[in-house]
Amino acid sequence: MNKSAPLSPDRLCLQCDASQFTFTTTEELADLTEIIGQDRAVQAVHFGIGIRREGYNLYVMGPSGMGKHSMVSQFLEQRAAAQEEPDDWCYVNNFTLPHKPKALRLPHGRGSELAQQMAQLVEELTTVLPAAFESEEYRDQIETLEEELKTRQEQAFSELAETASKQRIKLFRTPSGFAFAPLRGDEVVTPEEFDKLPAKEQEEIEAVVSALQEQLQEVIQQIPQWRKETHDRIKALKREVAMSAVGHLIDELRKHYQPLSEVQEYLNAVERDVIENVRDFLRGEEQTENLLGQQPSDPSALHRYKVNNLILNNRDEGAPVVYLDNPTYLNLVGRAEHIAQFGTLMTDFTLLKPGALHEANGGYLLVDAHKLLTQPYAWEGLKRALYAGQINIEPLEKMWGLASTVSLEPEPIPLDLKVVILGDRMLYYLLQEYDPDFGELFKVQADFEDHIERSSENNLLMARLIATIARKEALLAFHRDAVAQVINYAARQEEDNEKLTTHMRSIADLLREADYWARQHGNDPVMGDDIRHAIEQQEHRASRVRERIHEAIQRGDILIDSHGEKVGQVNALSVMELGNYSFGQPSRVTATVHIGEGQVVDIEREVEMGGPIHSKGVLILSSFIASRYAQRQPLSLSASLVFEQNYGGVEGDSASLAELCALLSAIAEVPVNQSLAMTGSVNQHGQVQPVGGVNEKIEGFFEVCRSRGLNGEQGVIIPASNTKNLMLHPDVVEAARNGQFLIYEVASVDEALYLLTGIEPGELDEDGNYPEESLNAQALDRLHEMTLIRQHYADQAKEREDGEKAEKGEKEGG
Repeated sequence: MNKSAPLSPDRLCLQCDASQFTFTTTEELADLTEIIGQDRAVQAVHFGIGIRREGYNLYVMGPSGMGKHSMVSQFLEQRAAAQEEPDDWCYVNNFTLPHKPKALRLPHGRGSELAQQMAQLVEELTTVLPAAFESEEYRDQIETLEEELKTRQEQAFSELAETASKQRIKLFRTPSGFAFAPLRGDEVVTPEEFDKLPAKEQEEIEAVVSALQEQLQEVIQQIPQWRKETHDRIKALKREVAMSAVGHLIDELRKHYQPLSEVQEYLNAVERDVIENVRDFLRGEEQTENLLGQQPSDPSALHRYKVNNLILNNRDEGAPVVYLDNPTYLNLVGRAEHIAQFGTLMTDFTLLKPGALHEANGGYLLVDAHKLLTQPYAWEGLKRALYAGQINIEPLEKMWGLASTVSLEPEPIPLDLKVVILGDRMLYYLLQEYDPDFGELFKVQADFEDHIERSSENNLLMARLIATIARKEALLAFHRDAVAQVINYAARQEEDNEKLTTHMRSIADLLREADYWARQHGNDPVMGDDIRHAIEQQEHRASRVRERIHEAIQRGDILIDSHGEKVGQVNALSVMELGNYSFGQPSRVTATVHIGEGQVVDIEREVEMGGPIHSKGVLILSSFIASRYAQRQPLSLSASLVFEQNYGGVEGDSASLAELCALLSAIAEVPVNQSLAMTGSVNQHGQVQPVGGVNEKIEGFFEVCRSRGLNGEQGVIIPASNTKNLMLHPDVVEAARNGQFLIYEVASVDEALYLLTGIEPGELDEDGNYPEESLNAQALDRLHEMTLIRQHYADQAKEREDGEKAEKGEKEGG
């Protein structure tokens, strides 16, 4: 095997060539109207918006900051503008069952019209009705009816008095009622005189009085009926007067809302209620106000004729597009508010408030998945509404049976809208797995790409995107050198020199910060140096922890060698992530071996500081050792692996190549070059696999070496499949160009071992042997030596055991 040559500096960072652009600044570019690299998501959104079938709501997924909300909102607004504006919805009083308000559907713009006309109607009635009932004609009719009743009563008593007079009995009134007394001539017989009359005459008088008493009783019993008849006639008169005053006003409204049957029914109910409760209009305005100066919540008050305009669509802008930022249950489905009156909470239909489902009805509702799922009962409320196809304003305490008080039960409103949920992929897959309703209600997924291909066409689209953002946010124009630096940044963010990130938020943030620094430096337009300075400042603001760790390495608190050779010791590279900032740092991996039974001990796992993926990597390298060296002899060693000075746990398998090389170095007793660090995972066949964070890892070791002084021997070994991910810092590229820092690519463990030790690993010949002096031969010889030593001690132990058994047998025989 020939020594691998380091990667050429041109392969360490694929720089965007600004000369490919024909423009000088972004002012010359047109705005970007399409979405970069999101063809699949765009098609899915168009499909989901266009299909008008049950359950075809959308879940738009992708990491935060991808521009999902902006793109979907733009499409929805374009689609909504071409749609008809939805109808208005109002709640009105149910005069039969006041706790069940009725919902009225009116063409858009006519809800406010109905409310105004009803308010005007009540105002007119408070004038017309008192005037009608205070008119001379009405009073004369009432007086006539009352006089008729009085005359009828007096006539009945007069006839009875005349009948009694003919029988020499007088009827007269007393404070306690009516009474009869006999007459003698024109004088009333006194009780003393009556007692002196003959018994027979007394009996005759008593019989006559008794008969008259019965007639009087009949008359008295008829009086309530006569009064009722009169009352009914007065009531009919009042209805007739009220009808004459109300009828023509209601008829005008009926004609105005002729095609709307629900409104016609409501107006009929209003007419009946006004006539039945005309007295409410005769009390005076002062009695229709409560102590708070507001319309009272008592349904008997005049405000029961008000119209609660729940949703008014009079914008003439098409269907609504609503984004719900705080998707609580009440904000979603609506609520009934309360007011305090005399220490009691009161509510009625006028206090019903709409939710986002009402506001978006007939259009589109956007909501964030994480916010929706973290609000109690909001997700269940949304599913219930979509399944039922209607919005039911129901308090939570009633829905869950936590209260038994009388509350409003508004008539549900039919629901017709598209719901678009914006969230990450993990939530989508969790909902698909654990919520059987989710797949029925959200049948369309729009999956945003994390990256796009890096091509000249996409580079130009990125330049137009920069121009669009600059104009939208009033930023300075960007020079083409600055555009090239932004494209380099997009490739670095994606960790791939063949792709560009589609994380629009990070790109927009970089543009804003570069604009700030350009203005600070007096540059116009923004230059490439301004972009680089903005990136450096981003890193500087977040680099406190990284600097402290590197300081600890420089001071020797964290032991890292960057020169010399050591057996069983390798510089592994890892990445630390703190929020949205990540950086690399070297870690010392050591291995020790001794005679044993073929077991490799992962100290991190033993003390429960290693994650499952890391433990898997150690088991894989154990399998590799056994596969390579235990084909003809048992593996008679025990080994231990550890990340030195690690106090926070280890996860991932990106150090499994370093761990394997350290272990093989310890087995073969071959020293490892400490000027090199390495990263990469390995499989059971010794093939090196790609890992993440390769740029940060290389730069982390480079910083350590640079601070100690670059000597031209230091460098990093990476998987060959990671070379396409290289977008290294210009300082690293410059050092590689000057031969001061080297980057090697390897595809197998043997290639890595050769770079670390300078010894050919060797390959098996036809006889199954490795070449002499090869690293594998040395490892195999050491393992064979361990096997012989183990066998020797095993044989000695067996001899002692056999001797002890023989001696014990002789003693028992004697």
